[in-house]
Amino acid sequence: MVLDIVRWCSRLECVRQNSHFHFLFYFSSDARFRTFASSAPSGIVPEMMHYFGFGQEVASLTIALFVAGYCVGPLFWGPLSEIYGRKPVLLVSFIVYTAFQIGCAAAKNTATIIVLRFLGGCFAASPLVLSGALIADIWDPSTRGKALAIFTLGPFAGPALGPTVSGFMAVAGVSWRWTYWLLAMFAGVCTIIIFFTLPETYTPVLLVKRARKLRAETGDDLYWAPLEKNKLTVGKRVEEALARPFKVFFSEPMLIAIGTFTSFVYGCIYLLFEAFPIVFTEGHHFNAGISGLMFLPLFLGGCLGVIGYLTIWAPRYQRKIKEFAPHPVPPEVRLEQALYAGPTFAISFFWFGWTSYPHISFWAPMMSALLLGFSVVWIFLALFNYIIDAYLFVAASALATNTVMRSAFGAGFPLFATQMYNKLGPRWASTLIGLIACTLVPIPFVLMKYGPTLRRKSKYAPVKDVPPKPMKEKDETV
Repeated sequence: MVLDIVRWCSRLECVRQNSHFHFLFYFSSDARFRTFASSAPSGIVPEMMHYFGFGQEVASLTIALFVAGYCVGPLFWGPLSEIYGRKPVLLVSFIVYTAFQIGCAAAKNTATIIVLRFLGGCFAASPLVLSGALIADIWDPSTRGKALAIFTLGPFAGPALGPTVSGFMAVAGVSWRWTYWLLAMFAGVCTIIIFFTLPETYTPVLLVKRARKLRAETGDDLYWAPLEKNKLTVGKRVEEALARPFKVFFSEPMLIAIGTFTSFVYGCIYLLFEAFPIVFTEGHHFNAGISGLMFLPLFLGGCLGVIGYLTIWAPRYQRKIKEFAPHPVPPEVRLEQALYAGPTFAISFFWFGWTSYPHISFWAPMMSALLLGFSVVWIFLALFNYIIDAYLFVAASALATNTVMRSAFGAGFPLFATQMYNKLGPRWASTLIGLIACTLVPIPFVLMKYGPTLRRKSKYAPVKDVPPKPMKEKDETV
């Protein structure tokens, strides 16, 4: 008898071999330092400008081009991980990324540092896009939200802490090269740890390994896994891998709407790397180290956002699981926190802008970052959980296109932020950002109402039929 699929629970097998927090350590730690790498040059810009002899615009490219690399990398890493597995893709990208950080530390001219920053960003994107898919591989819907909440602090903390660390390194007189040596050393350690301890988690690839093992043990060639039936050449597989994210993205209105919202929010985070020096360094006359400290409320707000999620929304989701059983919880339930976070995100920019006068205490604009960080985490958690729940089997491709779009905004915003804040002033520039944010606030509300209809028409969403109300309520009325 031909066994058309080797059925065995890879998630449970992975969990038996490795604890959940073991995986979270990998995901959040590496994502934290990869995103730390994106913002780290902001604290050593004067030293790099002096050594290389370039201007402020080129200095901004050291951040913008690294984030621009996030636009290219996900096009490969997400889809390739759905063909060859998560671990090989992560491992290759880790090794190359480490090499590029060493190259940055040893750079002798402007062209080298600029090119290596872009290439480093391409390979640094792998954990950002694959971590969500890895979490989807390992955690079931009842615990996935908690895992994603803890992981979110990683990529969120990096941009917030980068200017602080590099700024104090510059104030202490440490060479700018040591910022890149620090990044290279940590990346190297992570590469070694993951090589020896991180197993494969992608179910189709695990099924292939299982089928091969059964064929070797039994001598029966009738055992096979679905992925083995794909007889495409390597070239065709790569072509399919590159096209898949765009096919998914452009055929799904929900992904386009979510991508627009998350991209604007992400771009605003990187816009702060240009806005904060204008308000705090020029306006309040702080040095690079103290100006870097102004980003700490951004990280603390993110921590509060995670705590709020774990204490409010995670227990609420657990109750929803029981209410909807045996049906899955509709992905739209994930969006509820974004209904609150969207307006508070816009408010935080009005707060920052109109308290940025030099005669007003620096505490006022600084603490606006606390609300901003809180709002960003709730927005990201709501929308990323929604993407994973709604597009479970193509989560890597869906997250890849979202990462590309977000990164394009993250790379572009710093390029015009300085000019905008200098021309309009911090008050009206921040007001403009806040007003644009207000126009995006309705997106979660629209998805809450029309999301089920859109998912029923989608060929990528695995959840088709949604009960009109929780089964618990239905049982009580019978």
